[in-house]
Amino acid sequence: MRVGVEVGGTFTDLVAFHGDSVTITKVPSTPHAPEQGAFNAIIESGLPISQIEDFAHGSTVATNAILERKGERVAFVTTAGFRDMLLLQRQDRRNIYNLRYANPASVVGRESCFEVIERMLADGSIDTGLDETDLTQRLIPELKRGEYRAIAVCLLNAFSNPAHEKRVAAILTEYLPEATVTISTDVVNEFREYERSSTTALSAYVQPVIAGYLKRFSSWLTEQQFKGNFSVMQSNGGRLPADAMGRNAVSALFSGPAAGVVGATRQTGRSGFTNLITFDMGGTSTDVSLIENGEFRMSTETVIDGLPVRTPVLDIATVGAGGGSIVWMDDGGMLRVGPRSAGANPGPVCYGKGGTQPTVTDAHVVCGTIRADIKLGNHIRIDREAARQAFKPLADKLSLSIEATAEAAIHLANANIVRAIQLVSTERGRDPRDYAIVPFGGAGPLHACRVADDLGVDKVVIPPNAGVISAYGLLASDFVKFESRTHKVRLTPEAIEPLASSIQQLSDTLSAQFAEIGLAAPYEWKVSVDMRFVGQAFEVAVDLSPEDLQALSDDMLRARFLEAHERIYFHGATSNRAIEVISLRVSARKPLAKIPHLVREQQASHPIPDTELFGDGAWHVCRRVAEGALRVDEPLNGPAVIEGVTTTVLIPAGWSSTLDTSDNLILTRKA
Repeated sequence: MRVGVEVGGTFTDLVAFHGDSVTITKVPSTPHAPEQGAFNAIIESGLPISQIEDFAHGSTVATNAILERKGERVAFVTTAGFRDMLLLQRQDRRNIYNLRYANPASVVGRESCFEVIERMLADGSIDTGLDETDLTQRLIPELKRGEYRAIAVCLLNAFSNPAHEKRVAAILTEYLPEATVTISTDVVNEFREYERSSTTALSAYVQPVIAGYLKRFSSWLTEQQFKGNFSVMQSNGGRLPADAMGRNAVSALFSGPAAGVVGATRQTGRSGFTNLITFDMGGTSTDVSLIENGEFRMSTETVIDGLPVRTPVLDIATVGAGGGSIVWMDDGGMLRVGPRSAGANPGPVCYGKGGTQPTVTDAHVVCGTIRADIKLGNHIRIDREAARQAFKPLADKLSLSIEATAEAAIHLANANIVRAIQLVSTERGRDPRDYAIVPFGGAGPLHACRVADDLGVDKVVIPPNAGVISAYGLLASDFVKFESRTHKVRLTPEAIEPLASSIQQLSDTLSAQFAEIGLAAPYEWKVSVDMRFVGQAFEVAVDLSPEDLQALSDDMLRARFLEAHERIYFHGATSNRAIEVISLRVSARKPLAKIPHLVREQQASHPIPDTELFGDGAWHVCRRVAEGALRVDEPLNGPAVIEGVTTTVLIPAGWSSTLDTSDNLILTRKA
């Protein structure tokens, strides 16, 4: 038996495979104690926990710890003269017209930033040796007085020579055995000192939180006679055994969105779709990603609450457009959607749990897309009149009907999603019309066709049980680890041999790490080289295949770089400018022996009477079909609504749908 549980902002989802049978469970999340929501899902599913062999988990615990500032109190230790690095940050302004703009607040206050006497140069040579006497006689007592339980160590140029950083960590561990010590070279072994410092500090900040969470989770599983393997999803689209998350908890920041992308890619790939734009619309946000030739696109850096995180993550753009996103009016009288959300508690007004502000879900209830006589997730009964009354103040201010105001809110949510898709496609040199849109999450299939209309996309693929695809993705994910290293060198024939040697060293490190956590070879390898024209400030990632590595040369690397640069920036393909390599990245993947297949519910469903749907400013007769009543190759033309256990699919006029033999629903826009 294999079980995946994903804790979202509104619902906690469970997908279990036992032979040919599939169990799906949705329960409300418990934000105050996220593990309890996961326990509730397992209990409600009725699964015998002692028979679970593979348990995979993803949650927002690390993310929420940062957003809500509920991590461990952290001491930041760096090279003398660089104490204020986390406060100075970069000189960019995210809002250039705000006269009161302030940098994002670090998770470490200035009073918790400390220095050690040492200086390593960029080439790895020692300028000033580590003063261990000063460390033990001055710094250790200060840290003891502060009662710090988490310490982040990030010394200048440690990426080129970690000797001082490792020695500082050893001394801190010896004198402060109760503290968790995190060093930058274990988290991100690359240059750019602020980004490296920020990532190390965030990792130290959430490490005790994640460790405590996983300990409580493991203890509960043990009490329930669980004897299987427990793994945790990472932001990079792969998972690791729970006890292997010790050194780099920050890698689990975006586990939920990453699992959704993996699950959607695996499932739609069964129907032959490999070029995809996925969007996961849940309760609080929409996460968008682009898949090319069945391969996940990676980003080397992301941002959380304004703070940079330098770690491999799936290239996902997020906007505040979820089912729980609040609809409001700004000071200029313009209607807005998000980024504030009603979340799991109190949730949308129609849930009847105390919410008073209208949301996108309420808008769908007002427009009839979501029927009032159903239970969402088999738990929440819908109150249509409450949703209408929530929109009435906005409708009165806009001099519109309640239905027209609700429809306007849905259009605004769609516009936010379109913008996010453009971020990962058009602005990356990709035409969205060359891809199929794959929506999932509780609200994604409600918006997909309208979003596709706005982008000129004519194909939408909806996987079965789309509302729990993230939980499925946990079980469809391989085990993955990444290692990186700054290797700054001008691209010449002489640079190739040291470059190949560094790549081999990273591969050997990953092999040893996988063996240590019980994941035996063979592995699948991927190599990426960050390159740029000399004089540029930022790099372009160049992916290398195993065949490329066998034929590694400066001419081949130049050709690959110029091709990538042209695709993104539309110039550079014929440039003769000097090129330099900046960083190397290697990933090792331990593929699953067998990927489970998610299927659509097949039980008989009672007929649903046709109803009216509000759209384009008027009410229209709409056909309604239960998901279980769908049959392979039987077309269904819009306007129609397909109601399932985990999500609702809207097929507008001008679109048609067909269920294929892989249980994917293919929606096509009519010419």
